[in-house]
Amino acid sequence: MPIIWHRHSIDGLVIMDDKPGSMTGRIAGHAVRLVFGLFLISLAAVLFLRFVPPVFSAFMAGRYLQGLFVSGKRTEIIYHWADWKEISPWMALAVVAAEDQKFPKHHGFDFESIADAMEEIGKGARFRGASTISQQVARNLFLWKGKSFIRKGLEAYVTVLIELMWPKRRILEIYLNVAEFGDGLYGAKSASKKFFGKHSSELTKKESALLAAVLPNPVRFNAGAPSAYVRQRTLGIEKQMENLGPSYLKGIWREY
Repeated sequence: MPIIWHRHSIDGLVIMDDKPGSMTGRIAGHAVRLVFGLFLISLAAVLFLRFVPPVFSAFMAGRYLQGLFVSGKRTEIIYHWADWKEISPWMALAVVAAEDQKFPKHHGFDFESIADAMEEIGKGARFRGASTISQQVARNLFLWKGKSFIRKGLEAYVTVLIELMWPKRRILEIYLNVAEFGDGLYGAKSASKKFFGKHSSELTKKESALLAAVLPNPVRFNAGAPSAYVRQRTLGIEKQMENLGPSYLKGIWREY
């Protein structure tokens, strides 16, 4: 942006200064360049993670730092990546049945569930989440916990990028690796080994439903010693898995 100078003199001294308003223009220019730069960085990050397993997620880093600086007790992070072929189809179906049954069909957002949740809030009901698996991946992988409008806006933006640049299989694969299944325990592979002593590819229908049952609060709920509520929730998820059918994720996940 060209800078236009004014020329005036005081007691014979010539002074050159900016045209009024040019400072605002320069600030606006810097802001545009900053936003564009952040856009390119986010685009590159999402594209990179389409092909490369994440070393860690934002939520993992947050849990570790929280334990280190807030609670004074360092949280051990257990995370082992597993390719989609190494995760039982029952596990994939279980999280879809529990968290986002419209996952194969929507484009990142379940507007019907969002509208229902807003209607319930309007009637004074307790807030319930309406986030899709795609939104949860965006949040867990790149953002932080909280309910601010800024974070929700960024979550929506990253969700759009993910849905545009990743196939459904990749979204579900990363979700099953970065979701927290216990206190500091991330991914189906880590959870399968800890709770059942087996590889994630060997998880049964019931075991998968049990792991999916703790997802709303993996710190409070324990798949290794499930409460009556978790056992009841597990039975409900198994029922939903039966309703969806074993071919529900055909074309997204491997066959049984």
